[in-house]
Order: sequence, then C-alpha cells, then structure tokens
Amino acid sequence: MPNHKQPILVFGATGQQGGSVASALLKEGWPVRAFVRSVHALKSTALREVGAELMQGNLADVCSIRSAMRGVHGVFSVQPSSGQGALYGVSDEDEVRFGTTIADIAVESGVRHLVYSSSNAVGDEPTGMGHFDSKACIEAHVRTLPIATSIIRPAAFMEMLMMPGFGLDKGCFNFFMRPDQPMQLVAVEDIGRIVAALFADPLRFEGSIIEIASDVVTVQDLEELLTQAAGKPISYSRFSSEVLAANPFLAKLTDLVDEGRLTGYANFEELRRMNPRLMSFRCWLSGCGREAFEVALGAAGAWRYGPT
Repeated sequence: MPNHKQPILVFGATGQQGGSVASALLKEGWPVRAFVRSVHALKSTALREVGAELMQGNLADVCSIRSAMRGVHGVFSVQPSSGQGALYGVSDEDEVRFGTTIADIAVESGVRHLVYSSSNAVGDEPTGMGHFDSKACIEAHVRTLPIATSIIRPAAFMEMLMMPGFGLDKGCFNFFMRPDQPMQLVAVEDIGRIVAALFADPLRFEGSIIEIASDVVTVQDLEELLTQAAGKPISYSRFSSEVLAANPFLAKLTDLVDEGRLTGYANFEELRRMNPRLMSFRCWLSGCGREAFEVALGAAGAWRYGPT
C-alpha cells in the first residue's frame, strides 16, 4: 500500500516515461515529487495542476538532486541518452554519471525503493551501442546498492513508430522487422502502471529485473492495423539496404533486432497480473495514440533517432 506520508521522486517527469509514472502514481494515491528543469514550463505547470510537487534542478547539479530526494520513500530513475539525439545533447558518459549519481544519493538519503528504467536490449553481453551499454553499466551499479531496487526493461515504444522517417506520410511503413519476426512493443502509459505496481509491493519485486511490453505484433499485424487506422492501404517493407548503408546507427539497431536483442522476451502473464489493462497496439492506435498517428500520416521528414 502507498506510504501516504512520503512521496515518490520521479525523474524525467515531463518526458514520456517519467510523465507516465507520475500520472500512474498520482492515480494510485502516492504523493509525487517531480524533478524538473523549469517549474514554469508548460509540462511542469500541468504536473502541478494534477497534484505533483515540483522540484527544480538538473542532473548535473548534485545539490539539487539531494534536495529533491530529501524525505522521499521511493525514486523512479530514468535519464536522457545519446540515442535521443541532439535534443538533449547527452553523451553515454553523461548518462552513466547521472544514473549512478542518482542511485548513490538514493542510498545516502535513506530511500527505501529505487526503480531504474533501462532497455530490453540490455543483457549479459554488450550490444556495441553506447546508449544501450550505458544502461547496462547503470544496471550493474544499481544491483550493488544496499537498498531495495527494481529494474525495468521496456520494449520499443509504440509512440516511437509514429516518428518521421518511417514512411507513413507516403502510404507505407518501414521498420526493423523481417516478415517472419514478431516484435514486442510497449505503450508508454503501461510503463507507469507497471512502475506503480512495483512501488506498491516492494518486498515482492525487490531485486527484480522485469521486461515490459504491452503487445506483440507481426508484419501482417502492422499492415492490417495501420491500414485500418489510416482508412487506406499501408504496406510494410523493411529498411532498404541503401538506407541502412547510409545510416550506421539504424543498421546496428536492425542487427540487434535480427539477433533477438530488441524483439523482446516479456512475460505477459506476469505483466497482466501487475497491470490487467495492458494496451494492445490496436487499442493504442484507436485511443491515446490516434493523434500521433494522424500527425505521422502527414509528417514528412528524415529518421531522427540517433546519437548526438
């Protein structure tokens, strides 16, 4: 049950994952403390309006992290990465430093439960991609902490499929999967619900590493669902060899899909016990993802996911 006297501190609260976690925790009755760069930004004020306490700071300012963490019950830790491109200007070394600093201050501050968000690409062997292997470094550090910790490894976001560069504006959809290869996806909203379940039962989930997904889709599923949602034919094709040759970052991600590192191994039976309302890709397209899909249908542009 929530400890109503002590809040959960949420990093990345104005982003996708942190925003989902903050919303889910508030709905479950947790006091939420949101770590934000500006208390006056629109997303920050929206958080305040729904009941979150705002704590201004930045990940490079250790004092602001300590101040925000004072007196909290739990911490949700997620950091920007080099894979998000120039939007954040974060290096792999920055990400590791931010993640390990948050973990260490959690111990120092007497936090009872730390939940760290990683990636389902992380495993026993390095991927060779800095923004995944940085998360493996943070995971390794988190597992050494003398407090209760849980690690989540989300699958590819459904929201990511709506980025420019996948071809929806041209009546097609280009992606990583081979025709014979299913892939797990997660709706960002479900990440928040799963994290809320972790905080609600720390003894059960202490030391756990949980892959998170909402649905598994095939190439045929993508064609059918995107076509139905668009009201016109959307054909699927894998990224061409020319595209991959011109974009080494994209090519390496495709290799990881081929290796099974990004296709996902989430246990849906376990996840549904934690969150009975897991969102299928069909439901996401017709619900909270509809607006993003409609924007993507008319949004020309190049692939923009990649390192700084």
